[in-house]
Amino acid sequence: MIRLTRLGGEPFLLNAELIKYVEERPDTFITLTDGERIVVQESMGEVLRLAIEYQQRKAFIPTPRPEYS
Repeated sequence: MIRLTRLGGEPFLLNAELIKYVEERPDTFITLTDGERIVVQESMGEVLRLAIEYQQRKAFIPTPRPEYS
């Protein structure tokens, strides 16, 4: 999940896995895989940075080792 801000100032969490593409025109529009569009205060570059950090954090979380009896 990444923390973003709607144009009205309301913070929210977005599942970064659902991002299909991001546009800047001049507001930043995020289109999700289901076609929903969200407008956020963050720049396209900031959304990209947050999404990359999310993927990196996800990759660094170790998988729990199975317990063997």
